[in-house]
Amino acid sequence: MNTSDDGWRRGRVPDTRSRAPRTPIDYAKVGRSSVRRRARGMTHSEAVEALREAELQAHLDRRDEAAADDGGRRAAELAEWHRVVQLLAATGGPYGPDADAVVQDELAEDRRREEAEQQRLQEQRRVADRAEELARLGGAGRLDRSVPSRAGDEAARDLLDANRDYRAAKVDAWLARALADQSGHYADPAVRAAAVGSLPAPVRARAALLAALTRIGAPVDGDLEFVGRLAQADPAATNALAAWLDNAAALKGGTA
Repeated sequence: MNTSDDGWRRGRVPDTRSRAPRTPIDYAKVGRSSVRRRARGMTHSEAVEALREAELQAHLDRRDEAAADDGGRRAAELAEWHRVVQLLAATGGPYGPDADAVVQDELAEDRRREEAEQQRLQEQRRVADRAEELARLGGAGRLDRSVPSRAGDEAARDLLDANRDYRAAKVDAWLARALADQSGHYADPAVRAAAVGSLPAPVRARAALLAALTRIGAPVDGDLEFVGRLAQADPAATNALAAWLDNAAALKGGTA
């Protein structure tokens, strides 16, 4: 039995928060950084000499398959030496990465990328924590109308479903009820509209039928587990039934 199966069978949400994909080594970037460190403080003539040495080494490395297979580092180093030489031809030197606009732009982009990655990881942790909370409440029978839904619960529900957590069914029923009641974050019409794309068809169908039953005055305070079974078996038919109930109620109201 694998580790992920162990997690959901024990009633715990598998922790995916530390499973960020490993960033591959950017050998070209390593090469450019190496050149910049070596070039620091160089004048134009010194950079020209360094470029010649790099070109000679690249020529020698072409004879060595192991040295040539460097992930593009050698080509990046040569290109960077050429750029530094051209830059110093205009400024005279000495070279300093702090005054190199290209380097500073790259560093700024790296910072933006790192901030975006940190935000992604924080959101991943938030979703995992919320999924664990909802699963715990559902497993304990305490996931009811007293627990307000909030933004991001759809992602938490998807995480439980992806991990085949048996408590995902409890969360589906709770979300359907919140959508039918237009409570929690579903009080916002824009959020309800977005739910069409963020919730699976059975959950939306269950919400539609619950809402229709409420509008015709049927008692919907209980679990109404049969509504969930209908929605799961045939969402389209469940939506059709909800629409039929609404039409019937409208016709009855019109003839009253």
